[in-house]
Amino acid sequence: MDAVLLARIQFALTVGFHFIFPPITIGMAWMIFWFLNKYRKTSDQLFARTARFWTRIFTMTFVVGVATGIVMEFQFGTNWASYSRFVGDIFGAPLAAEGIFSFFLESTFVAVLVFGWEKLSKRTLWFSSLMVAIGATLSALWILIANSWMQTPAGYHMVGSRAELTNFWEAALNPSTLPRFLHTIDAALVTGAFFIVSISAWYLLKNRHLDVAKTSMKAALTLALVASVLQLGLGHYHAMQVAHTQPEKLATIEGLNESGPRAPALLFGIADDANKRVTHTIKIPGLLSLMAFGSVDAEVKGLDSFEKDELPPVSLTFYPFHIMVGLGALFVLMPIIGIYLYRKDLLMSSRWFLKGLLFMLPLPTIANELGWMTAEVGRQPWAVYHVLRTSDAVSVTVPAGQILFSIILFSGLYLTLFTLWVYLVRHQVKIGPDQR
Repeated sequence: MDAVLLARIQFALTVGFHFIFPPITIGMAWMIFWFLNKYRKTSDQLFARTARFWTRIFTMTFVVGVATGIVMEFQFGTNWASYSRFVGDIFGAPLAAEGIFSFFLESTFVAVLVFGWEKLSKRTLWFSSLMVAIGATLSALWILIANSWMQTPAGYHMVGSRAELTNFWEAALNPSTLPRFLHTIDAALVTGAFFIVSISAWYLLKNRHLDVAKTSMKAALTLALVASVLQLGLGHYHAMQVAHTQPEKLATIEGLNESGPRAPALLFGIADDANKRVTHTIKIPGLLSLMAFGSVDAEVKGLDSFEKDELPPVSLTFYPFHIMVGLGALFVLMPIIGIYLYRKDLLMSSRWFLKGLLFMLPLPTIANELGWMTAEVGRQPWAVYHVLRTSDAVSVTVPAGQILFSIILFSGLYLTLFTLWVYLVRHQVKIGPDQR
């Protein structure tokens, strides 16, 4: 058994499972804030009932997200001790800031919303929901600052075998922080919006709680459309950053075999991991050069420009990226249809479309996971891009057998947590918004 491979698998398992929940809660937090803002302005109890219902589901999701996030912190000291020694001076600061400035802000005001609902004024509830949304967003910012530094390290120098911080702002605002933050937060808005859309569609199909379902559906479809269209631009912005700072990743996600001008964008291809190529391609000539550098004549580095041991796995980078892009197109199309049907007063009678919305519930989460795979696998073989190889970041004292045991243990624990979360959310949906 290979300890490095098992450590990678364990980290992928724990991070991937945890990443199911924060995008849902970030998107839902801003939706809850919108409902309570309407309640504050209109005093309409419908908005209060709607906000309180989604707050209950938000809280269940938030708790599971917190529980699964703790495990990741411990792995840095167990499976990735060499990495922690190398970047502890830099990596520790944003992780500590996330806990001190963001997590406690979010969790404190979540408690206010849950336990103070019938005791507090409209303005206090509105303010609390705003703090929850801001706290959740800031939490993502600090985590993405830490992760973005691994993608495009800046603001440091080497002291012996350790990286030490020289400029906090250069490290925090490294070249990939802003595009990755905007791309990720917008994806969270899409995720939270479709989560609410799908559950609202179930109520409409069952002809239950129609006032809350219609109110939620209208607002969530609007957010889904705006965020999905915005993601087209933000995704392009992020891809341009990758083109300028991580050419190996760009060549792999785009399946560009040869370097040169008029680089094509691929509509289809089959990854060949053994030869680090993409075959059987369908291309649009010049489009990649235009999108990445603003000119069809711009030269783009292909897979042939790099040593094979410096390239990431082609399949696990190329396929997730293209599937994610395809799902992004679906996220634009579905709310356009939904808003059209809603405005024509045809949504209730369009059961085919409502059933389609039910299947949308997991798709943004799947897209998030695929995007994460593209970003993290696409950085390989580096833990810190062009600074520290992943094979050199793993702990040297933790044997493969212990890592394998922990993978089995965490898999069982996470399966239990996920089953419990699904049960609780399903139970809350069945009870509906009129629970006291």
